[in-house]
Amino acid sequence: MSQKYGHFINGAWIEPDSGEYFASTNPANLEHLYDAARGNERDVAKAVEAAEKAYHSNSWANLSQTQRGKLLRRLGDLVGENAEELARFESLDNGKLLREMRGQMANLPDYLYYYAGLADKIQGSQIPTNDLAILNYTQREPLGVVAAITPWNSPLTLTTSKLAPALAAGNTLVIKPSEYTSRTILRFAELATEAGFPDGVVNVVTGFGNEAGSALTDHKAIAKISFTGSTTTGAMIAQKASARFIGTTLELGGKSPNIIFGDANIKNASMGVIAGIFAAAGQTCIAGSRVFAHRSIYDELLERVAERAQSIKIGDPLDEATELGPLAFDQQLEKVRHYVNLGISEGATVYSGGDNANVDLPGYFYAPTVLTDVNNDMNVVREEIFGPVAAIMPFDSEDEVVGLANDTEYGLAAGVWTQNLSLAHRMSRRLEAGTIWVNTYRAMSPMSPRQGFKNSGVGIEHGLESINEYTKLKSVWINTSEEEVGDPFIMRG
Repeated sequence: MSQKYGHFINGAWIEPDSGEYFASTNPANLEHLYDAARGNERDVAKAVEAAEKAYHSNSWANLSQTQRGKLLRRLGDLVGENAEELARFESLDNGKLLREMRGQMANLPDYLYYYAGLADKIQGSQIPTNDLAILNYTQREPLGVVAAITPWNSPLTLTTSKLAPALAAGNTLVIKPSEYTSRTILRFAELATEAGFPDGVVNVVTGFGNEAGSALTDHKAIAKISFTGSTTTGAMIAQKASARFIGTTLELGGKSPNIIFGDANIKNASMGVIAGIFAAAGQTCIAGSRVFAHRSIYDELLERVAERAQSIKIGDPLDEATELGPLAFDQQLEKVRHYVNLGISEGATVYSGGDNANVDLPGYFYAPTVLTDVNNDMNVVREEIFGPVAAIMPFDSEDEVVGLANDTEYGLAAGVWTQNLSLAHRMSRRLEAGTIWVNTYRAMSPMSPRQGFKNSGVGIEHGLESINEYTKLKSVWINTSEEEVGDPFIMRG
């Protein structure tokens, strides 16, 4: 009999209000993994009520900033101690390579340690005034209950990117994970309780976006919504939040350019292209799906990328030798098929791949695919596919490729490959994206801020700046003078 998971609310496992559960399936072999509670509006209300109560409780509100940091550090320790279990959970749920997830879990404690160290560095400042008797200072305070809605492609890492700064600042959370990857987040919440966070500080309601997700974003007690996912859903959340005058952090879609100049180390650049689009089966918002190669090296780069793509070992993500696992679920596989077929109808050539992978497993596998004869006007180049599909295009000049790279509604990331230092700096300035990688791709650190430009989102994750996303700024004015008040109709300051 498979395992059943309830919601995790107020430090305890809670059965769903409706009594309904939904199944989670291994995308590699289509075997049933477990059942998770199907959340509804009443489940969400219980979780928000628990988070509200915890936010105002002495056990949380009266903790010093340093004590909050100690709890985050303990949670980091527990994540490290349970890294193998967490990595296996994620690999089974979404099909990402176990060895990749082991790497993510090994690094994840550093995210919690980083924000643990920042917890008692959240501070205001003294503001100079023209009236020396007036003391004006600012202080940063937590917002309240934060709703964190997280995706299926890197569930625990992307949840931690929200949870760690939110808790460091003194907020409480209700997390709604993707229905495809519930188990890791539930286990994470359990570890938070084990670490010593008071009951109700971290809550998880599982279920579907149009049920539990909508109920969470609509709840009047939510002070902020932090969401990672599609641009379409992000726009709907932004509308809801703006109607209630609450803040959002939205990390949304991308169609990132990966640009290789003629002087680049072609071997390294081709590996950067492979990493940018075929790692995680292309299921990352930062995927370098638009590849621009200078005409002088276009043929060589294309051959190197296609040759390596054809040799990628596809199979069971739990196998250490596997390099490409399945797509996370059936609709994602259909989406990739649709876009490749659409590209062909628009005139694109499938240089390699372009069909279901030949794997001795019944899961959602798709071969790493390289498209040529493409241009920036094609849907396959303009729209996010979220799969292992690279469109490779030639260019002739710096100005031309800047125009092509920036001709997109997205602005999440970009890659540049060159040995020319001046060119690297110029491109970093001219490209309209929140993250620029030069001679590397997919590098990431909790210390480095990430922000999407254009339709790739609003707000900042990671880094010192992200703390401010989870605080409100208060300005305090104190009259230190004991003299009699003068003209009441003249403003002081």
